[in-house]
Amino acid sequence: MQAHHGYEDGSGRFYITIDSQRCNGCEACVAVCPAQVLVMIEEDPMEQVLVAAVSDEHRRKIKESCAPCKPTGHDSPTLPCVAACESVAIQHSW
Repeated sequence: MQAHHGYEDGSGRFYITIDSQRCNGCEACVAVCPAQVLVMIEEDPMEQVLVAAVSDEHRRKIKESCAPCKPTGHDSPTLPCVAACESVAIQHSW
C-alpha cells in the first residue's frame, strides 16, 4: 500500500510516498535523513512489521524540511533517502 505523507497548497503538491509493500524495514532512509523527517512505525500492530513514514512533526512542512537535500536543476543527484532505499519504496512528488 502506498502512503502519501505531506500536503498541497497554492505553490504545489509536496508529498513523500512510501510503498509499505516494498519497504523492508531496514531503516537506511531514517539514518541518512539530516532533518529526521523519516521515522519507523508499525503499519499493522498485529504483524509487528516496521515501515518508514514521515514524522507528524514534519508532515505539514515537508517542503521546508526536505529543502536541504532537494536537488536543484535537472542533473542533480538523487535524494539521500531515495538513494538509501534499496527496495525502491520512497518517492518525492516535487
